[in-house]
Amino acid sequence: MTDAMYFESRPADGPAAEAMRRAASAMSVKFLLRHAFRLERKHVATHLVQQRALSGADAVNALRPFYFAVHPDFFGQHPREREVNENSLKRLNGYLDNLQKPGPRSVQPMKLTFYVRDTKDSSDVQPDLFTSGFRSVSFTLQTNDVLGTVMNVLKSCSLPMEHMRGMKAGAETSGSPPEAGVPFYRPIKWDKSYYTFTGFRDPEEELQQARRVELTLSSWLRNNEPMATKKHGASLPRREELDRLKKELCHKFDLDDIRWQRSWGVAHRCCQLQSLSRLSQQNPEALIHLQGHTVVFADQSGMNASGHVMLGTMDVHHQWTKVFEQLSSYRSLQQQTDWLKERISLLLGGTQVIHVERLGPVRPIAEHYSTLSTFYRSLMSSPLRLHPRSLQGTTMLLENDRSNPSLHELGHFIIPTNCDPPKLLVFLQSHASEARQRTQRKIQLQVEEEAVMKLCLQNLSLRSLSKEPSISSSQMVQCCKRLVEQRYPLLQGLHICVSHFYSVMQDGDMCVPWDWKS
Repeated sequence: MTDAMYFESRPADGPAAEAMRRAASAMSVKFLLRHAFRLERKHVATHLVQQRALSGADAVNALRPFYFAVHPDFFGQHPREREVNENSLKRLNGYLDNLQKPGPRSVQPMKLTFYVRDTKDSSDVQPDLFTSGFRSVSFTLQTNDVLGTVMNVLKSCSLPMEHMRGMKAGAETSGSPPEAGVPFYRPIKWDKSYYTFTGFRDPEEELQQARRVELTLSSWLRNNEPMATKKHGASLPRREELDRLKKELCHKFDLDDIRWQRSWGVAHRCCQLQSLSRLSQQNPEALIHLQGHTVVFADQSGMNASGHVMLGTMDVHHQWTKVFEQLSSYRSLQQQTDWLKERISLLLGGTQVIHVERLGPVRPIAEHYSTLSTFYRSLMSSPLRLHPRSLQGTTMLLENDRSNPSLHELGHFIIPTNCDPPKLLVFLQSHASEARQRTQRKIQLQVEEEAVMKLCLQNLSLRSLSKEPSISSSQMVQCCKRLVEQRYPLLQGLHICVSHFYSVMQDGDMCVPWDWKS
């Protein structure tokens, strides 16, 4: 019985009774106000939660301006920027997909870099734009909800957010949980009036115009071969200097190899080797620790998941020297990483944990170790009953931004770090046979690819033949076979890179699409 009910049950006579009734009334009002406040607070909390809930479809709609500004199709003449955007989009989509998973989620901060096109009229061009019509934007995602992530992306790229008002209103009224498994980054068609009203250029129309003029390989070679030959001739002294420096440094410090994370030009790579050569002259003792290592010029300094020493191209000699001094610690961490891989292989029937070098930012060894350690602890908490060799001949790749296990077309498993062990067991056993078949097919394709590339080099008298990382072995085989059949004379003496677009690079290398038209 409440206080108010207690007082109202007393006899109603005399001044004392009247006072008691007033006190009871006041307490009743306090009780009702307190109850109403609690209900209102609960309503506000619910309102805030609903406001933060944004479905996958809503997120796609909200990010339309962003997708139009960074779509890789618009960077055909800028392969490096296209590569960065492709990689960053994949990572962003994985981040958004991870936010839609049911239950508690652990979000790791993710730094992304995009090259953003100018989508306004030329009169509105921002001062930080490159002359090529785009600007570089870097930001870190650490929000744990879809709505906050979408707003962070739009704000970081200085893109319009007016349409988000309707999105937030829809999130407030729907109250429904985020849709699971809704794919991000799919083509969206806006009404033409949107572009008339906002002043944005219609990317759909631009793409259609670009596709109407369908180039053939022969006509493109006729128009661009003289320019490529001229650029190649101008780059010859730099190419010779690059080869000399690379051989000299590898021999002097017993390096396995020197590589580059990105497709930088010959002049850029020469500058990096010259900088390392100067450091070797000023402080030769520091580079002694590099013996037996592969050096990779990358976006950051340290050691990557493959055990290669990374030298940040924007870092100074002091930072490089610090990395050399820490190599013993990095080697220790690499040994612990190898031990974890062996233990995981024993627990999972002999499958091997691999690391695939992706486009864009590389994975540091510390991050790789953390991923392996988390996955190993998960397996140990719920041991699986697997025959020691039941999954031998298969490989797996661990990823933090995945929600469900999958089988890649090249035959390796892609496993989320926080995958439920019983669920993982069922998936591995049911897909092991298909994984082995795809792996065998991949090996056959790689052998065929190597043979047809050699044939192409010889028959067409090419100076070099390479491909972008995004080109599959199957696509490369198709392209090379057709080149050998057609035998274009203008290809003689050229550096050819098989890609997704036509382009003449600054050093005279020529990019041709793998599916070129004859």
